[in-house]
Amino acid sequence: MTITQAKRFTLEEYHRLTEIGFFHEDDRIELIKGEIIEMAAKGTAHETCLRNLLRELPRLVGDRGTLQSQAPIILPPNSEPEPDFAILQNREDNYLSAHPSPGDVLLVMEVADSSIDYDKNIKIPLYAEAGISDYWIFNLFNNQLEAYSESYQDNKGKFAYKNRQIVLPNQVIALPCFPDLSLDLSRVFPPKLNA
Repeated sequence: MTITQAKRFTLEEYHRLTEIGFFHEDDRIELIKGEIIEMAAKGTAHETCLRNLLRELPRLVGDRGTLQSQAPIILPPNSEPEPDFAILQNREDNYLSAHPSPGDVLLVMEVADSSIDYDKNIKIPLYAEAGISDYWIFNLFNNQLEAYSESYQDNKGKFAYKNRQIVLPNQVIALPCFPDLSLDLSRVFPPKLNA
């Protein structure tokens, strides 16, 4: 009897495949726990929320942090997600020498409609295990922001967040990394979902 097992990739192998052109530039993929995952297509509400964040976050954060959108974060030993947004610590080389790692990340944000189960069941433990202290899901399915904080490991070895705060689309929330800065969610959630 032959037993087969899926090939899991290391970060180095994944980067090498990218360097040799194995992936196309427009491939929407990310490395999660050694597996190459194709990301879900985005609907119009998802794209509108992303555009709204692209307008609001730079104006709000300014030069206090580095923003990146749909760009890699290295989570050793074998993950490289590309969250919708991340606020990073500023770095002199603007991350030219390497993609950000968990110590650089101040806040990770995902916009979720069809990907809500993936963002909760896969991404929450992934980011929590990496020690990323704050994770937000703009949940378009339930029309709410889910703000997770304080990563921990339970007695069964599973990683999660201790706190989950629900913020409605007509409310304002302070950025955990810059508590004096607040994001008005009515300017982020697509208007048709605010009804």
